[in-house]
Amino acid sequence: MKVLGIETSCDECAAAVVDKGIVLSNVVATQIPFHAKYQGVVPEIASRMHVRWIYGVVDRALKDGGLRPEDLEGLAVTAHPGLLGSLLVGLHFAKAFAWARNIPYIGVDHLLAHLYAARLHIKGAGDSAAYPDYPFLGLLVSGGHSAICRVDDFDRVSVLGTTIDDAVGEAFDKVAKFYGFGYPGGIAIDTLAQTGDSGAFKFPMPNLYKKGRDGKDHPYDFSYSGLKTAVVNQLEQFRVKKAEAGSGGPPETPAPSGAEAADIAASFQKTAIDILLRGLFRAAADTGISTVVAGGGVAANSYLRARLAGERGLQTIFPPLQLCGDNGAMVAGIGERYLLRGDRSSLSQTASARVRAFRKPYP
Repeated sequence: MKVLGIETSCDECAAAVVDKGIVLSNVVATQIPFHAKYQGVVPEIASRMHVRWIYGVVDRALKDGGLRPEDLEGLAVTAHPGLLGSLLVGLHFAKAFAWARNIPYIGVDHLLAHLYAARLHIKGAGDSAAYPDYPFLGLLVSGGHSAICRVDDFDRVSVLGTTIDDAVGEAFDKVAKFYGFGYPGGIAIDTLAQTGDSGAFKFPMPNLYKKGRDGKDHPYDFSYSGLKTAVVNQLEQFRVKKAEAGSGGPPETPAPSGAEAADIAASFQKTAIDILLRGLFRAAADTGISTVVAGGGVAANSYLRARLAGERGLQTIFPPLQLCGDNGAMVAGIGERYLLRGDRSSLSQTASARVRAFRKPYP
């Protein structure tokens, strides 16, 4: 079933065509140059750029796939979560397109689409990883959301643990912004960390393994506000040599250079990813599920990939690198599953900025 997928949940204007799980085209127009000077996404700019670009991006996705509008058999679009203004641009374009062509359309969950991305193959790229079998543990890691899930089917997901404050990608962006490492923060820190010493600073790991107000343990939750504070405001307290000597000092000034910057990046990256993996490994041990599927922009992180590749007893499946960040292919892929099952969305559907299940307050 040839399905067009449209993704405009944040600052990437993306469209793709998928047929039977094969990605025929995948076009992503990035807005990074427009947001770089602000070191973060400006929602008003993002939505205006989507309005300007969406027609051309969809047209290019069709041409790259060798298709005409009349060849499409369905349409899928991100309906939630994300920046509301950005979501509305893609959603209204998709509804108008589907109505004009008289084809079925479905609004999908951006986060479920990320977890589905590993089931897609890119045309001409050859087979890489095998399709993951259900159930598996989903590691959802992005700038807006971080969660560990049990996935029993493409649309049956149980959240085991989430962040109680910042998402992991958000923490990368904030640390990179403070020190002037570059934008986007995740890519900048990952690149800088390649030449750094991850043992130069020993940053703290949060301890959330206790009963919350609901009387239950929350061993799979994680937090990044403490790590962010340590890296930004208490750096000298966690420098390994000074910590061993028992002395502290004032915080480092922003924008360190050379080896110092690389050491900060490497040490922060190691701790940030280890926080994720501690909860993931607990979930794997407790559930007995040995297959892990990662999704989201941070799934492209080299340290995360290396750690999971070397973990005995776990099979980890990553999407192709170009399907880790926001893209239309994951939307088209999961949309195809819904449409084949007979699901449809009403033309009265509207966008929603949040999905409560994937983030929660401290228990």
